[in-house]
Amino acid sequence: MTGRGRGSDRGEGAIVGVSERSLFTTPPAIPLPSPLVAAPAIQPPQADSPAPTPSPAARGIVRVRRQIGLIALPRLRHGVAKAAELELDRGIAFLLVPVCLAVGAIGYFSLASEPDFARPVAAVMLAAICAFVSRSWPKTHLCFMAVLLCVLGLLAAKVETWRAGTRMLGSEISTQLTGRVVSIEEMETGRIRLTMDVISTARPKLRYAPERVRLSARKIPPEMTAGSLVTGYAKLLPPTGPVRPDSYDFSFESYFAGIGGSGFFLGNPTVVSADDGEMPLPARLFSGIEDAREAIADHIRGSIGGAEGEIAAALIVGVRAGIPNEINEAMRRTGIYHIISISGLHMALVAGTIMGLLRGVFALFPGFSARRPVKKYAAAAALFSIAAYLVISGVVVAAERSFIMLAVMLAAVLFDRAALTMRNLAISAIAVILVSPHEVVGPSFQMSFAATAALVGAYAGWADHHAGKTRPPPPKRSLPGFLTRKFLLATGGLAVTSIIAGSATALFAIWHFQRVSPLSLFANLAVMPIVSVVMFLAVASALLMPFGLDWPALYLMGKGLTAMIAVSAWISERSPIDGVGLISQQSVLLVTVALVIATMATTWLRLAALPFALAGLLTVSHTRTPDVLISEDARLVALPIGNGELAVNRERPNEFAAENWKRALVSESIVKPEMFDKTDGQFDIASPTDLPQGSPFYCREGLCLARHPSGAIIAYVEDRKNTWKACAFADLIVVNDATAYDACHNPLVLVVTKRQLARKGSAAVFFDPQSATSPAAIEFAVDGPYRPWHEQRKFSREARGLPPYKKPDKPDGKPVQ
Repeated sequence: MTGRGRGSDRGEGAIVGVSERSLFTTPPAIPLPSPLVAAPAIQPPQADSPAPTPSPAARGIVRVRRQIGLIALPRLRHGVAKAAELELDRGIAFLLVPVCLAVGAIGYFSLASEPDFARPVAAVMLAAICAFVSRSWPKTHLCFMAVLLCVLGLLAAKVETWRAGTRMLGSEISTQLTGRVVSIEEMETGRIRLTMDVISTARPKLRYAPERVRLSARKIPPEMTAGSLVTGYAKLLPPTGPVRPDSYDFSFESYFAGIGGSGFFLGNPTVVSADDGEMPLPARLFSGIEDAREAIADHIRGSIGGAEGEIAAALIVGVRAGIPNEINEAMRRTGIYHIISISGLHMALVAGTIMGLLRGVFALFPGFSARRPVKKYAAAAALFSIAAYLVISGVVVAAERSFIMLAVMLAAVLFDRAALTMRNLAISAIAVILVSPHEVVGPSFQMSFAATAALVGAYAGWADHHAGKTRPPPPKRSLPGFLTRKFLLATGGLAVTSIIAGSATALFAIWHFQRVSPLSLFANLAVMPIVSVVMFLAVASALLMPFGLDWPALYLMGKGLTAMIAVSAWISERSPIDGVGLISQQSVLLVTVALVIATMATTWLRLAALPFALAGLLTVSHTRTPDVLISEDARLVALPIGNGELAVNRERPNEFAAENWKRALVSESIVKPEMFDKTDGQFDIASPTDLPQGSPFYCREGLCLARHPSGAIIAYVEDRKNTWKACAFADLIVVNDATAYDACHNPLVLVVTKRQLARKGSAAVFFDPQSATSPAAIEFAVDGPYRPWHEQRKFSREARGLPPYKKPDKPDGKPVQ
């Protein structure tokens, strides 16, 4: 049995491509007509007498009727059925398995309240029974199988949530903490970040202590390593929520990472014991890996130095905390930050380098190579290498996906089987979803799989287009012509790859980060050749490092990274503003559906992606931008005042929140408040209505006032006793006091207290410019019943309406230290 382009002789020198999808089934002998293409008209028999010649208008009407008849509903239905049958024969059902699992996982995390185990288990059993009973009806069976996979994804997410069960700190507190170091990271600020397993607490002893925390320290003892038992007095903080509604939820990520709290040491921690004899075997193994990672990172930093050493450590062992912020920002603005994240590019370069080196070595021994399957030996070595690379670089989603895909391909080489790329992607997606369903709603999973699926689908479609076509042998060229052609082909392939991957991930980047990289194509074209050489040198240095001969490779690697940093900085300075604001959720969902159809369909059914893509693009702007944003600690309030300016109420705002709000509200600069004292008569709170529209914050005596361009007045109050001062004129009052209440008792005045924000998270406020008698609308980030990763919010002092904790005074009147 031969597929398309196989088993045919088209003449001497002909090169025939083999379509990957032709391995599933043999295409039908008769081409399937599309219901959108007109079939040849049947000529009626000639009569004895000549028929009257119709007019041009009549001929046009007949032609239109004929076309409408050809695409009538029965014919369209028949064409769809035939195309769907061919898609099933080509294996699209398996490709849709991870899609259904992902839909179920997303559905679970989108629920308003936490379901018990009985409901998803009952749904799985019911769907399984229906799928089993409907085996005699193929279409119905497929529908029930899709439902079964969706509820299995929901059940997998529920099981992961139950399995994580992370203890989350409910309120900030200072305590003497003793724990075992899990990992050590040097940050670019000079501080050291420690991830620790908590063993005990004292002064006070926590009744519900988290099992793992992440703390920073100014300095650590030189003998401290992963596995060391350390102690120190630390301030612990509960995991924070989103900085604004619908943004990244840090408590969600902390819950599934097992991190129950964060904070910092008030002094330098000390090592109690470095003996790991009492540690269980898995913990000792993990500590050994972390020690090896840190030792390799220190060696790389010492050999290369500077920012180049930090980037080299990130590429080889996945330690990224020490990269300077300005370099990170330059790479984000230019769209090349994916280079730092270990993913398919790095895994493929490592595997390709190992296989190429071993095949070259085996070629030096032709007798041995002729008798032995050296290709399998090289594939096995490459498989072992990428497995070691995955472990030593830290297991992240992009690296997991890349490792599974390459492992399947290399295993196929070992067993003389065909490696089908899209199926590899589906297998890796299934593995990631079943092991870590929460990754489905994160940017890493979405952008990684979107880019890979788009690339695989695009190149598979290109291969299908050229499969079976006869191509003449290339003409003989001179050496300069040959090199020029190869250079142009490589540049064109890199440009197309960058365009495809960038287009597939653009909307996800905007949704999660509110930014785009308009010059990413040029940056990737300039940087990727350097990165390829750098990764080759990274593999060489890793192979030579055990023998102490890695310094030449690391030296050249540092020079290559210097060039990469210079290129990214140069392009970043010329890149326009990358903040693009908020987009609607439905647009992202529609474009995702279009991407799934376009990458997985192999027949004309892929045209069904067009309406979804167009609908997604048309609904991008169907979202309302907040007029005011409020942080969950009630300390920071911001509002856009026009001309690309964002007014805030603090002279030193939280940098992360301010930058996030700038991109979300499409602002270019931060306008800090103007402070006035009691004796300054330039600002009088008795006449706030005199403030022009679009005024920044003016602060005096614990009260800050600003005016939105719509005319609404925003007041920020530090003490609840001053709330009444703003009731007569303010449309929105934010009270940074957990004991506060609505002192205005006016339905037209929206009062937001610290207690509300502590319980419901950050807030977005919307004014109604069409009606002066309508109160402002508010949306909280954590509204509704708590999910497991938000349960800790109700235990803080602020959420219970209590004032901040004050230490009792000593008999001499001084506070207790």
